Amino acid sequence: MDPSCAPPGDEIAFSHVSTPNTGVRHPSETSSYTDPVTGVEVRVLTSHPAGSPKPYQTHPTWTADGEWVLFRSERGGNGSQAFLVHEARGDIVQLTDDPGMDTGSLNLARDSNRLFHMRTRDGRRELVELQLDPLVENALAGRPGLTTPPERVVCVLPDDLRDSGGFAVDPDGSAAYWGVGWEQPAWAVGSERGVRTAVDSANTDPAEEREAARRRFAEAGRGPGGIRRIDLATGEITTVLDVDFRMGHVQVNPWVPGEIIYCHETTGDAPQRIWGVRADGSNNRPLYRETPDEWVTHETVSGPDELMFNVMAHLPYLATKPSGVAVLDLRTDAVRLLGQGPGQGFWHCNGSPDGRWAVADDFAGDVTLIDRRSGEQTVLTTGHVMKPDHTHPIFSPDSRRVLIQSGRLTEGRSLDLMVVEVPQALVERGPALPQPPR
Repeated sequence: MDPSCAPPGDEIAFSHVSTPNTGVRHPSETSSYTDPVTGVEVRVLTSHPAGSPKPYQTHPTWTADGEWVLFRSERGGNGSQAFLVHEARGDIVQLTDDPGMDTGSLNLARDSNRLFHMRTRDGRRELVELQLDPLVENALAGRPGLTTPPERVVCVLPDDLRDSGGFAVDPDGSAAYWGVGWEQPAWAVGSERGVRTAVDSANTDPAEEREAARRRFAEAGRGPGGIRRIDLATGEITTVLDVDFRMGHVQVNPWVPGEIIYCHETTGDAPQRIWGVRADGSNNRPLYRETPDEWVTHETVSGPDELMFNVMAHLPYLATKPSGVAVLDLRTDAVRLLGQGPGQGFWHCNGSPDGRWAVADDFAGDVTLIDRRSGEQTVLTTGHVMKPDHTHPIFSPDSRRVLIQSGRLTEGRSLDLMVVEVPQALVERGPALPQPPR
């Protein structure tokens, strides 16, 4: 066991620090509007000037009971903290109130209403498990500020490692997989918004030549990096693997425990973007072997045996090759292109848990639904600005709704959470002619 890990045992496991805004209930901010182009109703879940970004599209956003949506916000005056919003009622509950809180990688468990996050306290970085049900129960009953928050310090993290690519929790709740590096790259210094704006500006500049972009990406993607496994019961830290490039976007297969997906993070194009490995370090391999003229990005596990990603075409030197939303079979390496948007602009994508749909956003901030049976594309909602961050669409657990974060209502100053129903007319639509079984 790593000596920096806290050993198991209730005598050290539970925090006794009172945090006054933990469990505070905030009033509903819900509203709705009709999309001026598509006519669908867009339900707004949050609308605070401080903004309400959600987790990245690779990570769970709904609690295990399917009722609450996770987000982070600085609305409490104590830095960025974790919150829940009830999707149906709009109640907002503040989960944390800690100046050392790290909301960069928030992980909801899939088997129960728990949140895993990192923080700094007393000069130590910790991985923390937070039980959500007691907090929510007390918040709804008007009893905030628990004297003993229902949390457990899983582990004290080693001083020599820094975050690189976030962390992800196995679907069986047994382990977390932590992307690590040893030094912060120069491009990542500064505010989150400033870094994002600079990266987006460079990556969408049609005047930048391909070789200049490659040199920029090579510098940004320098390693080394790695993945560490953290046993969530004991706090033991072990090495999954180390690589010679910058680690990025660590995620797990929500259906298959021990299957990890990660990427070579360059802030843009990479020689080989997507990789997979088992939790014991075995079967480390490239997923979707790229050709030198492809720009692959924004991978997410979309089914037990598949990965969805984008082959980009937003720049002139990319637009002459096949591109768009693609699906990789993780068992056979077979690839299928689902389609590209107008103007070669699809950017982020995701799949519905039932396998029926894909969703993709584009550089204009429009969000498009793709019927995977027919390939039909339908724009759901428009004009979401893609500032100060991208929409990062994700389906609800029942595959009936799409959740995004949007700068539309604030002209790109902050992000609101919005939900759009998959139209029933599309759900019920069948082929015009009888089709053979597939």
